[in-house]
Amino acid sequence: MRVNHTGEIAAQALYHGQALFARSEATRQLLMDAARAESDHLAWCEARLHELASRPSVLNPLWYAGSFAIGAAAALAGDRASLGFVAETERQVEGHLDAHLTRLPAADARSRAILQTMRAEEIAHGATATSAGGVPLPRVVRALMRRTAAVMTGTAYWI
Repeated sequence: MRVNHTGEIAAQALYHGQALFARSEATRQLLMDAARAESDHLAWCEARLHELASRPSVLNPLWYAGSFAIGAAAALAGDRASLGFVAETERQVEGHLDAHLTRLPAADARSRAILQTMRAEEIAHGATATSAGGVPLPRVVRALMRRTAAVMTGTAYWI
């Protein structure tokens, strides 16, 4: 659950960075709406961490700062690219959540319910971004996003 919490920190930062440099008010509003949903996810993950007698990653401030910068860079490429970045991020998050759901103990119904709800909302964010004009990202960008996420999730698991 610590990894999911860190992912929600990063998601908020991405959306905040993107919203700051969005060119249109409609894109800015879409990003801020998504950030509000991510704050719900963050609260659910944090509460579940406490229930499991665990703690958030101590590196979360670093992940927030880095993700904010990545979000800002995505926005500087234009709203369509920025929305494509949202769609690709959410697609990758969906994959992460699918993998996590397969590894959860069958008895952990509380975590499963949280992750399933988050998964449905992440899919909706991606679909909204695509329908708002998001464009597919180049393969190299998608691969870099996967590698960055792997570093973050691998590190957040332990630290």
